[in-house]
Amino acid sequence: MADIQLGAHTIKSHGVKVARFHMRDWIILLVLGVIVVILNVIDPFYRFVGRDMMTDLKYPLKSNTVPFWAVPVIGIVLPSAIFIAVYFRRRDVYDLHHAILGLLYSVLITAVITDAIKDAVGRPRPDFFWRCFPDGKEVYDNATRNVICHGEKGVIKEGHKSFPSGHSSWSFAGLSFLAWYLSGKIQAFDRKGHIAKLCIVFLPLLGAALVAISRVDDYWHHWQDVFAGGLLGLIVASFCYLQFFPPPSDADGWGPFAYFQMLAETRNSIHGSTNTNALASRQSDIGTFNISSEHLVGIRI
Repeated sequence: MADIQLGAHTIKSHGVKVARFHMRDWIILLVLGVIVVILNVIDPFYRFVGRDMMTDLKYPLKSNTVPFWAVPVIGIVLPSAIFIAVYFRRRDVYDLHHAILGLLYSVLITAVITDAIKDAVGRPRPDFFWRCFPDGKEVYDNATRNVICHGEKGVIKEGHKSFPSGHSSWSFAGLSFLAWYLSGKIQAFDRKGHIAKLCIVFLPLLGAALVAISRVDDYWHHWQDVFAGGLLGLIVASFCYLQFFPPPSDADGWGPFAYFQMLAETRNSIHGSTNTNALASRQSDIGTFNISSEHLVGIRI
């Protein structure tokens, strides 16, 4: 395990240096955010929906148990608050920066993939009938037998974004990253058999699962949408976490790669300075010896 120097690398002392080193990562993050906005503005693929298909799309149109604004709070704000709490305890800006950066990448990469698939697939939601025909009067094209919706345009547009579930993918992206982070901090896989630590690790995953289940209960998604969204968020979160942190089972799994790299560079710098000073001292001693020898020879002559 590397030498621990907690409290020596704060936001004030090293924050600007760390942020500048990852400037490109932050810029790309902003680009991902813009892409998410664009994907939500454009229209999805309006898939053919015939009369026979409506049998499975007549679930009631309900409000959201977990509103849209709550998803970023659950997937981003809550984990970030825990990261900040850990920072105030350990005073390690490397850990704080990489945790927040990894979390944001996890959520935004997941969001881009989710929204891109939503727009491309255009699967109708379980409550599509009432979005398309809010008065219950069905209208179909005489030739194609496709639906001719007369509901609100925005409601119909949202009705073609069932697969995969955004609530599920966002929640699992953020809370799975948090689960990885906590497992590293409490060393849940240190091979000492403290299985109670897993309760802490599974708690964020349970929260994400409950958010996902609410989407089926509200008839906004089919179960396949929720399963695919949760799996997508979990996979992306795992990749993003392991980009910045060692596996939790590693001896150094409690801190980011950058922290241990910084310690190694500091040690090498100190050893290099020590070796340089020692070499200079030896050269000085050799020079003094040569001068003394020449002086003695001159006296003898």
